[in-house]
Amino acid sequence: MNGPKLFAAYQQKLKKEAKIVLTWQLSILILFFAFWEVASRLYWIDPLLFSSPSRVFSSIWSRLIQGSLLGHIQITLLETILGFLIGTIAGIIIASMLWSFHRFSKVMDPYLVVFNAMPKVALGPILIVALGPGYLSIIAMGFIISVIVTTLVVFAAFNEVDQNYLKVLRSFDATKWQCFKEAVFPASLPAIISTLKVNVGLSWVGVIVGEYLVSKQGLGYLIIYGFQVFDFTLVMSSLVIIAILAAIMYKTVEKIEQLLIRK
Repeated sequence: MNGPKLFAAYQQKLKKEAKIVLTWQLSILILFFAFWEVASRLYWIDPLLFSSPSRVFSSIWSRLIQGSLLGHIQITLLETILGFLIGTIAGIIIASMLWSFHRFSKVMDPYLVVFNAMPKVALGPILIVALGPGYLSIIAMGFIISVIVTTLVVFAAFNEVDQNYLKVLRSFDATKWQCFKEAVFPASLPAIISTLKVNVGLSWVGVIVGEYLVSKQGLGYLIIYGFQVFDFTLVMSSLVIIAILAAIMYKTVEKIEQLLIRK
């Protein structure tokens, strides 16, 4: 009799907690922008270098109205999403191959460790020479930065699945593919989702660095251009837009997590 009431109370508690967290998040964000504005106006920080929220949002609005900003946003967002998706999917596929073929995983282990330790940004000039100064080299930067992290984290998650589940399936003559499909992959979904969240930031880093090096369009290009002409409001505007878009991508991944993993 008390079951439905307890469940309803639990749901109400979860909603209340979510509202409290959201309130704190918004409060911190508002306080940050308010402090930034006050600090800039009172010269606690150099307004030439750090600009102010009023100048930044005025710059964003005016450039959106003029139509000069939207194209840069679309290009960077498309490059980031493609790098994110390709890197994540490729990483999961490679991790699946490593789990499926034990000898292959032993052979590849030192190479994965070395490649993970290598500074990926240093590969930027090589990619530009190999792939050309275009969108492909920029997307490749986003891909390279995220694929190795995805591979290592997901492969570790595959190996941490309780072996008792696999023994039960094998006792019913399940194939390796059936074990993977029915036990290993579903049990590793939380780790895969966590990797997606990490890859959101990594993909943005890769794409922006790629645009620093080669692009004549995109938010990374605007940051470099702003530094060149000492328009630091443009620099801060680009950074604010990147933060907003990254937050939207992160929240999208969280929604996917709620759909795949019911709590």
